[in-house]
Amino acid sequence: MSNPKVMTVYGTRPEAIKVAPVIKALEADPRLESVVVSTGQHREMLDQVNGMFGINPHHDLNIMRPGQSLNGIVARAISGLDAIIEVERPDVVISQGDTSTAMAAAIAGFNRQIKIVHLEAGLRTGNLLSPFPEEANRKLIGQVSSLHLAPTEMSKANLTREAVPERDIVVTGNTVIDALLEAASWDTQFSNERLKTFAAEDRKMVLVTTHRRENLEDMANIGRAMRRISERFPEVFLVLPAHLNPAVRAAVFPEIEGRNNILITEPAPYDRFTKLMGRAYIVLTDSGGVQEEAPSLGKPVLVMRENTERPEAVEAGTVRLIGTGEDRIVDEVTELLTDAEAYERMANAVNPYGDGKASERAVAAIAELLGVGKRIEDFVPQKAEALVFSG
Repeated sequence: MSNPKVMTVYGTRPEAIKVAPVIKALEADPRLESVVVSTGQHREMLDQVNGMFGINPHHDLNIMRPGQSLNGIVARAISGLDAIIEVERPDVVISQGDTSTAMAAAIAGFNRQIKIVHLEAGLRTGNLLSPFPEEANRKLIGQVSSLHLAPTEMSKANLTREAVPERDIVVTGNTVIDALLEAASWDTQFSNERLKTFAAEDRKMVLVTTHRRENLEDMANIGRAMRRISERFPEVFLVLPAHLNPAVRAAVFPEIEGRNNILITEPAPYDRFTKLMGRAYIVLTDSGGVQEEAPSLGKPVLVMRENTERPEAVEAGTVRLIGTGEDRIVDEVTELLTDAEAYERMANAVNPYGDGKASERAVAAIAELLGVGKRIEDFVPQKAEALVFSG
């Protein structure tokens, strides 16, 4: 009799980072057969992560087309995944997070009466339109899932409030910390010569990332705030690994080009981005994943959003929600650059998100779901030392 088959589906760079440790754990488990499927929702950035972690998908749908709508992405993903499910006949489909790929994987599997496992389950903002479409996606996935792998107790509480049976929830910690711990062991070097120079100098760095769809109308504010910070603090340098979205670049670039202490780079591969976070003094972002990673590095994170589905670090004091107003961004960064006590209050290496064993817990819970093993104890957060990157 063959082993139960687990199909892991992903399509974006953040998904790839978070599923990579799980895929490795599945492949190393003799009780289970692993099938890896990429939708290719993020093409170039996804391929970089696959290469770094040594992940080779068995199937790649390559769904992206120029100017494709959200409905177009979902339609192509469901259609392609349905054909693969028919051939592979998995016992479980793993859907990670809250992207269009994740939602499509859950629906495609559910419609084939396959058990759905939601990795990183239970994140909620309470606002269906923020972030869009992620909040709706993760709630939809939750409705069809048999097993909910929640990263934190707060995520578990969100699920129990929605009447998910406690027996169907496992608190694993977040697998992004597993990936971060692996990346910390790599000998990573910057390839951009100007960035090498910046990083080698004894100057404070503000790392900026912005890409959220709901922030597009405010991107110019973010760019103007960056310019004002660079003018007020010429001794500080700002680094922006620019998202590939042309709308983001069109809004931000005109506001910051020509400033000697602002460096615009192409999107940084995961290994270099993690090293950038380790080098940064402050992280200014609208990303979800960065809110999980940077606290593990002891970095204050200023989040350019009005709400977050990851409130644990806000409560711990290492993350602060500041919105997208130009003046507010400037004021918040200024405080951390000039007030040592305010900085130290945020720069605590409190890690509410994981201990590097989330993948082990996830695979054990999946094995129990399939009747070939038992789950292990849930993750309990503890204060952790900040990670130090090699290279």
